[in-house]
Amino acid sequence: MAGGRNSTTITEFILLGFSEFPQLTAVLFSIFPGIYLATVSWNLGPIVLIRMDSRLHTPMYFFLSNLSLLDTCYVSTIAPRTLSDFFRKHKLISFLGCAVQYLLFSRLGLTECCLLAAMAYARYVAICSPLLYTMVAGSCITGFLGSFVQLCALLQLRFCGPNIINHFFCDLPQLLALSCSDTLFFQVMTSVLTVIFGLMSVLVIMISYGYIVATIVKITSAEGRSKAFSTSVVLFFGSGIFLYMYPDSGGSSSQNKLASVLYTVIIPMLNPLIYSLRNKEIKDALNVWKKKLFSWCY
Repeated sequence: MAGGRNSTTITEFILLGFSEFPQLTAVLFSIFPGIYLATVSWNLGPIVLIRMDSRLHTPMYFFLSNLSLLDTCYVSTIAPRTLSDFFRKHKLISFLGCAVQYLLFSRLGLTECCLLAAMAYARYVAICSPLLYTMVAGSCITGFLGSFVQLCALLQLRFCGPNIINHFFCDLPQLLALSCSDTLFFQVMTSVLTVIFGLMSVLVIMISYGYIVATIVKITSAEGRSKAFSTSVVLFFGSGIFLYMYPDSGGSSSQNKLASVLYTVIIPMLNPLIYSLRNKEIKDALNVWKKKLFSWCY
């Protein structure tokens, strides 16, 4: 099946992972578990803290707790499978497993696009609580609809060989490259969804932060300016748009694989550091609970 295309229907795929970087295999194997554990713990920590401390029950921290939950689920759709593949000689995944992984990954990724745009807009307008919940729910629903449309189209594609995916998870460009069906419609649809979820979200963020900058331009402290912009937003949308605007271009390149590592593993780890753990109110609440825990123990 891996040699050329024929009439056989492919029922499973082989993930190559990072096989083209044999010199980095040991390094990746040693750092990936630490990155995943750090990502999960750093994202779950703020969720628990925000739930426990009533002083953090504000719209901003409601958004941050949802972002942390989203990042925890997001990285968990990719990292555990990638980690287990380090121990496997033959990294097989069924077509159904591949489709489910992409559905979850796509849904969470599109939801995060909408949520980041909603967070930027919420910082510009002081929204009320009912609208706050509506925006978060709208992000989840919109992300689900976008991923569901892609899944329905994906299930219409035929795969008749080869069945080797040069990636560490089932991503769209690699699947399109392996399909023996006409993928033009899928490519156009993916580009349209990239514009809607990617470029439109970036536009909302840029406009919202533009108004924010106009109001804080007189702030002289570096801290004030650093809170107005987020490097993770640029990296997340930049790498995603780079990969999905033209899904059939160089789907198996090493650059695409490294870009995927950036937005599937690195950014979910950095988000809690940028948005939550460096926040003064979060630090104060954490210190209070540390003192309470210490007093309970002793």
